[in-house]
Amino acid sequence: MKSKFPRYRVELITAESEDSLLVRHRRLIRFPQLTMPLLAAWTPDHWEVSHTDEIVQRVDFDKPVDLVGITANTPAAPHAYTLAREFRRRGVTVVIGGPHATLLPEEVDQHADAVVVGEGELVWPQLLADFERGELKHIYKSCALPDLKNMPAPRWDLIKGRVYGKGVTIATRGCPFACEYCTIPQMYQRRMRYRPVGEVVDEIKRMPGRALIFWDDHIGANRAYAKELFTAIAPLKRWWTSQCTAEVAFDDEFLTLAARSGCKALFLGLETISQASLNVANKRHNHATEYREVIRRFHAHGIAVQAGVVFGFDHDDRSIFRTTVEFYRSAGLDSATVSVLIPFPNTPIFKRLEAEGRILTRDWSKYNGKKDVVFQPALMSPQELLMGMEWAARRFYSLPSVIERMARSRTGLWWNIARNLGYHLALRNFGEVGFNPEGGEPQLDRQNENACRGAKHALTRRRTGLKLVERT
Repeated sequence: MKSKFPRYRVELITAESEDSLLVRHRRLIRFPQLTMPLLAAWTPDHWEVSHTDEIVQRVDFDKPVDLVGITANTPAAPHAYTLAREFRRRGVTVVIGGPHATLLPEEVDQHADAVVVGEGELVWPQLLADFERGELKHIYKSCALPDLKNMPAPRWDLIKGRVYGKGVTIATRGCPFACEYCTIPQMYQRRMRYRPVGEVVDEIKRMPGRALIFWDDHIGANRAYAKELFTAIAPLKRWWTSQCTAEVAFDDEFLTLAARSGCKALFLGLETISQASLNVANKRHNHATEYREVIRRFHAHGIAVQAGVVFGFDHDDRSIFRTTVEFYRSAGLDSATVSVLIPFPNTPIFKRLEAEGRILTRDWSKYNGKKDVVFQPALMSPQELLMGMEWAARRFYSLPSVIERMARSRTGLWWNIARNLGYHLALRNFGEVGFNPEGGEPQLDRQNENACRGAKHALTRRRTGLKLVERT
């Protein structure tokens, strides 16, 4: 039967900043994002949907489409603006959403035909209907929050280049905490929501592959719900990972049920081993003195720990890099995402640092946490912070450290070692950058400095096929 609606074509783009590509492109494990596959599921049937994930694909500006939707975080915002400009120059309407659009919608509105603020599921069908009528508005923001009931399954078929699995979804959304540096409260308004467990189970049964990623911000926020979920998915024999807080380590029933249901690893936002820094960041629910026991308890249940490790809090001095690496090596931490503190725009920490005159730039591409420092640290120079972070990451992922940590962890060695080697290779690819600020500020070796620059330029040429000057 022929549809009574005309067919339209929309291209969805998961934008990635230059520096993020630089860091990620040699990692062995790169989880696919959920935003665009889920948004595609909310797209009416008379729209033809395609998706470009810049981690693994190039943007095709000449693809015949009627509308382009771009999601971008803050460091990817300038690049998203470049993409938007190129499509608009070709007469294609562009919509931008995601974290940065939620933080600074007025700025984003200068670069797009429409902006989606916050969660997009409820406004996306209305936006498409407005486009069809030629009545597109500038700003779309839902007056209500999606309750997650009857949520459609993500369009897993739109996930390309992910050999380790396409199984991404959520069971919950939001986080009850309000850490000073975090953008989650702005995105989700500190409102926890939960999908019916039965609907999650039915979706997982249809999911491709065996690996499963729950893109929940805190899957253990409601432990009664989490335990019900773990019990329900255990018969499905999936291997899964997600995010939660360290406090769940002291709930043995939670860990037992998680392990039985196939949990192989959990990401914990440990952030820093300094309790004073945790307190200032409004993260008092973390207790640094318990970190070693937290890791031990996860390992006792066969669950690996990936920690968020952040340097640059106001109580961090030049010794923080060495003491952090030594602590996590001795604790047998499985892996870590290491970065410098990022004061994202319009977060409490940004407003505080701005009031103190410590914000150094509003070039959002530098808000990447890996290759730039965008604020004045309290107890060291920006250069010392950046180089100390680089040094700590390389020491943490050095081969002796990998061997020591894996020997202490003994958790999921067949994939845990591979993941660590992926980080090791990704870091080694760009030369021996970084130094321990406790020992002074040596100059970078010229050959390694050129190797870093050459790698970045080669990646720039590879990425989108833009006939433009390279961005730095």
